[in-house]
Amino acid sequence: MLHSHDSDKKKIVVDFSSPNIAKEMHVGHLRSTIIGDTLSNLLTFSGHDVLRLNHVGDWGTQFGMLVEHLRDEFPQALSKETAKDVELGDLVTLYKAAKKRFDADDDFKVRSREGVVKLQAGDKEALAAWESLCAASRVEYQKIYDVLNIVGLNERGESFYNPYLLNVIEDLEGQGLAVKSEGATAVFLDGYTNRDGSPLPMLVRKSDGGFNYATTDLAAIRHRVQMETSDGGEKADRVLYVTDAGQSQHFEMVFAAAKKAGFVTDSVSLEHVPFGLVQGEDGKKFATRSGDTVKLKDLLDEAVRIAGEDMKSRMENPDEDFTDAIADVAKTVGIGAVKYADLSMNRESNYKFSYGRMLSLNGNTAPYMLYAYARICGIVRKATDQPDDQKVVWPEANEILITHDSEKQLIRNLIKLPDVLSEVESELYPNRLCDYLFETSQKFNQFYENCSVNNAETPELKASRLSLCTVSAATIRLLMGFIGIDVVERL
Repeated sequence: MLHSHDSDKKKIVVDFSSPNIAKEMHVGHLRSTIIGDTLSNLLTFSGHDVLRLNHVGDWGTQFGMLVEHLRDEFPQALSKETAKDVELGDLVTLYKAAKKRFDADDDFKVRSREGVVKLQAGDKEALAAWESLCAASRVEYQKIYDVLNIVGLNERGESFYNPYLLNVIEDLEGQGLAVKSEGATAVFLDGYTNRDGSPLPMLVRKSDGGFNYATTDLAAIRHRVQMETSDGGEKADRVLYVTDAGQSQHFEMVFAAAKKAGFVTDSVSLEHVPFGLVQGEDGKKFATRSGDTVKLKDLLDEAVRIAGEDMKSRMENPDEDFTDAIADVAKTVGIGAVKYADLSMNRESNYKFSYGRMLSLNGNTAPYMLYAYARICGIVRKATDQPDDQKVVWPEANEILITHDSEKQLIRNLIKLPDVLSEVESELYPNRLCDYLFETSQKFNQFYENCSVNNAETPELKASRLSLCTVSAATIRLLMGFIGIDVVERL
């Protein structure tokens, strides 16, 4: 009932997460990852062929600096044979050390710039060092993906598109769209101007011959949309770019240039899915007390720790040690709270990060929804004489009898599910899933307050109300699954 017909099935590329090699993942990457994963889950459920792409920042001028730093500090990294044995340690510290040398040492600066040229020319040592950096970074951000339960994300970094960049420039120049501008090559698009009213260039090649982000993004569009699948392309009908709102103009211009150059037809939809900033509770930049960027791993660990403390405080014996099962639930609640808090906001708004608010048992939060689900499980167990320590066996569907207005209101809400999914599929605002989840749990609570399940007047009425419990639980389970939160049957 909820799946697309074959005629509606689309090939959809969702470009999200996109951390940078040798740099820490930050809260912006967290938002992109959570939003992109949720949209991908929903679109897959709706019957589309979804490709999740991680457009990692694995190329650019900073790699000359990093490769030359490795040449001095970790020479084994420059040989493919020994590179895999190198332990690069904290990549952020490594990056900072290389940047410090670059800023202070003119000789090193020259070497770094020459290093970029070597890397781009395919120098064996430079490529081996670059691959060491990529592999070490991959290990680090995979830890975050494992905690967030992100699966099926295919890495296809900026470097993947290097072989296609020159062809993009030649095509743009051949059509008269790319022209020389102050030594560089640029595309000028109607309607884009600087503050002084002069035309705003979209640079596609620097004066030194290097390429820009726009060039890579245009090459990626051609690969995702234009190139035949037999040549490795995707032939996508729809491409979503989940990045921060600060990149909105960049994507507007890239999409406009792609259309003008004929890289995309009118039947293909390129869509930027922008999101706002994560702020501290004071409305300022989200940072540690010392002003440093908050490490994603620390943020997630803290959410799990607070969830665990809260669960412990409500245990009959708070001094009792945590079992593995309770620790797993604390992880589900803590990580789920971070995801849900992000998704429950309109993605275009800035949102204030608050552990207290996101882990609250009241309001539109993950803990509230997890408790709502566990509560329905408890009601069904009691009404069907099932033991507490076993997985719930859900009753078979029965004819629905309406004896109270709260039953009617719950049913009206439950049958809105296909419309809600369809709306999110087209408009890409995951907060509507959270709003619907919250509304469903509230309607269920009103139903349960007014309509006894266990003590229903007749067996038929009991069976009807058990069916409403089953459908409500299934709705919550499905939508929490899109968000990437595992429901638990007992809390």
